[in-house]
Amino acid sequence: MSSVARYSTSQPYRQEAPSGPPDRARAARPVGASPPGLGSQVPTATVAARSGGGETEGVTVSGHASRARWRAALVAFVVAAGCPSACSASSTAASGTPAPGSGSVSSTLPPALVAKLKDVSATTALGDSVPYGTACDCTPYPQLVSVDIAQVAGHPVEASNDAVSGSRSGDVLAQLTDDAAVIGRLEGSQAVTVQVGANDVGYSSACATDVACYEQRLPQITSNLNAIVGRIHELTAGHPVAVVLLDYWSVWLGGQYATAQGQAYVGAATAVTTSVNDAVRTVAGSTGSIYVDLRTAFRGPDDAWDETNLLAPDGDHPNAAGHQRIAEAVAQAVVAAQ
Repeated sequence: MSSVARYSTSQPYRQEAPSGPPDRARAARPVGASPPGLGSQVPTATVAARSGGGETEGVTVSGHASRARWRAALVAFVVAAGCPSACSASSTAASGTPAPGSGSVSSTLPPALVAKLKDVSATTALGDSVPYGTACDCTPYPQLVSVDIAQVAGHPVEASNDAVSGSRSGDVLAQLTDDAAVIGRLEGSQAVTVQVGANDVGYSSACATDVACYEQRLPQITSNLNAIVGRIHELTAGHPVAVVLLDYWSVWLGGQYATAQGQAYVGAATAVTTSVNDAVRTVAGSTGSIYVDLRTAFRGPDDAWDETNLLAPDGDHPNAAGHQRIAEAVAQAVVAAQ
């Protein structure tokens, strides 16, 4: 798979939309286009530290004020990379509440932590069109995370976004066995995020709202996720690596877009999402990976929030605020894992 193909939008993130709503997810970037914030057809972006700014070497970060609120929390993302091959799994209830303090990170962190930050030079993101950044004219969350690492580390961090729109769990596993370019970038990474599984259970007219029909695919998702994490550790055996697994707020349409499809759709989406998220959480626990609970981040601890304001107009993908929320959830999850 070439660096251009990995940005392919030939398949939508959701495999098939239910009848009724407009075809919101089909007008994505053309094949070969790079995610917003990156240079044209460039597989990686170097994000460099820059004091007091929101732009770093070609990556423009929106929501500048929120960056300082949780920048110190991002330090833990790198600290996690110091764990010997695996870190304890942890979930988080991310609400977007500002973290206390927004002063200079380098002046408040213990010298030992600053030293660990300096060891981080590269991150890799794997998964589907959520980390890829589909339907959002913004910087996707993998780059946001790497920007903050660069800012607190005080040196450039290579951010490789190898997510592919439409990918299923088996596709990501294939990348790690067949794609020499992805393998090479991952081998040099100290932190890897993985978000995949929604397309494995994408809504289809064949299954409609029959939850059991989708749940037949869960064993394969679990098997593939275990293999993905195992392969990541094989490829990074020469140095410590932090593996972060993210789940979903909804594997189908979310917020008011889901509500518009009727109660049967909402009920099935909730059930299938719960099953996929349980699989991600289980794999994180068994492999020592860090687990990021995006359902809580988007919908609150009681699953009662309306996440529509965090979604792009297609109802499937995060908008700029959604990507910011995911980046914050990653930071909070890693802090909780320490």
